[in-house]
Amino acid sequence: MSAPTEELPGEPTGEPAGRDPLVEVRGLTARAGDRLLLDGVDLRLAAGRVTALVGPSGSGKTTTALALLGEYEPGVRLSGEITVAGVPVLGSGGVTDRAAEVRGGTLAYMPQHPGSALNPARRTGAVLTELARLHRPEPGRTPAESAAAALAGAQLPYDRGTLRRFPHQFSGGQRQRVALAQVLACGPRVLVLDEPGTGLDAVTRLHLTRELTALAGQGLALLLLSHDHGLVRALADRAVRLEAGRVAAEGSPAEVLPRTAPTAPRPRPQSPPPVAAAEGLEVSGLHAWLRPGGRGRVLHDIGLRLAPGGCLAVAGRSGSGKTTLARCLAGLHERRSGRVRLDGVELDVLRRRSTAQIRRLQYVWQEAKGSFDPRRPVLDQVARTAVRLRALSPAAARAEAAALLDELGVPEETARRGPGGLSGGELQRAAFARAALARPRVLICDEVTSALDPVATARLLAVADRLRSEGTALLWISHELGLVRELAEHLMILDAGRVAEAGECAALLAAPRSAVGRELVEAAPGGQEPAEDRGPAAVPGPGPRPREQGAGRGSAQESSQRPSQRPHRGSSQGSGKAVPR
Repeated sequence: MSAPTEELPGEPTGEPAGRDPLVEVRGLTARAGDRLLLDGVDLRLAAGRVTALVGPSGSGKTTTALALLGEYEPGVRLSGEITVAGVPVLGSGGVTDRAAEVRGGTLAYMPQHPGSALNPARRTGAVLTELARLHRPEPGRTPAESAAAALAGAQLPYDRGTLRRFPHQFSGGQRQRVALAQVLACGPRVLVLDEPGTGLDAVTRLHLTRELTALAGQGLALLLLSHDHGLVRALADRAVRLEAGRVAAEGSPAEVLPRTAPTAPRPRPQSPPPVAAAEGLEVSGLHAWLRPGGRGRVLHDIGLRLAPGGCLAVAGRSGSGKTTLARCLAGLHERRSGRVRLDGVELDVLRRRSTAQIRRLQYVWQEAKGSFDPRRPVLDQVARTAVRLRALSPAAARAEAAALLDELGVPEETARRGPGGLSGGELQRAAFARAALARPRVLICDEVTSALDPVATARLLAVADRLRSEGTALLWISHELGLVRELAEHLMILDAGRVAEAGECAALLAAPRSAVGRELVEAAPGGQEPAEDRGPAAVPGPGPRPREQGAGRGSAQESSQRPSQRPHRGSSQGSGKAVPR
């Protein structure tokens, strides 16, 4: 199949920037009980312009974005005024009866967690054509042609392999692009993107930047919610910074974002005592496939060695097999062959592992929201790990869980809420705490800082360093090469399921030998992220933290790996929006 050459949706207005905004927000306030989530937020989105909404986790970015659709979490009360393309969405009587008119065809929202926007029971092609048919009927253009253009805009091929796949058959970064294709298929005039760079490698993120710039050039108004300051600088005309639900600053990205400043390198964690040769994680001859009979190979003859207290980073393009490797090691992907040994003992698939083996190797899945039971407090779900895997009493487990969460910047008061009361960044830290509470020998971290602001990233890295000094080894999967350079001693780069190259991290990033390695390093800003974007050298001490809000199941090993299987709320994948956090 070949994709049509027509441009993606967008209605150039020809109006000067700033005149007759497509979206106008005045005095937006949100309350949940006695908590003030947003306090008098004003915002204007103009056609052809990109506005970035930045700020720490829990500052109110996602609450603001959902309010543009007339949506909010249970228990939240909105007040103020919102108008989208002349349609009143929020007024003196609350959300208006006309709010539904803007969803999808006028304003489309892509959530931070793509799993919440993708229907696990439907193939990608069918969803895209349905969205185009419902929201974007165009004379002379078929829904299939609109779907093809949306896939092209999301940097995905228009072929049978993509159209026939279900969401779980894509990598995390690919799911992010499928979610983007869904909102593009609606043909919106306003596009709201919550952390669109999550799970994307540097090359794909560079292409995405160019595509979003082109969309703005076609007349779309873009609202970008992001902790990725490099992406904000590359895309945004204007930035608005939220802090504790209030507008703290607005202006150009150069005026609002912190300046890049060199920081002292974080000290390496104290090395654990010498270990015997048989200790640690050892993988040899690992192959994996998707379909019965060895069809659909995704990993080819992978081998690695990870000593106690060490850190091996795994990088590569989206879809190169990084998450499949993690799932094989965790015992979650059963269509595999080869040897996985921990401290000299062979590890079988998860359902055949003992409680001790489950405790010793834990996996933090990259889409944290879908790993929590929405009906139970997050603190209880984190503590459950220590009860089930370490036989602690519930009271002792809760105390230990609360202390670790507080160390990560999630206070106990916040952790006592259900997942819907936490932001994406808080849930990501809670998922990390849940796995760390098992005190594993090996902790697999799959993009665990993608939703974190710099302060939260620094806190998590400090805990990771402490775990390593106590003998826990880290397998760190990340697209953030600056963070990888800072954290890991060794690096392995995957390409199409094969090891493209592996070696000492700093040396490999300084002079990559493989084509994919050079491509990734060249696409990253200066070969690594700006220092201030990915965390300060020092971790702040205890003190008041902004109130955070935003989406838990069982032990860490049971739940931190599963995507949400709950379908899109309120539609058949046809509204251009997703289940809110």
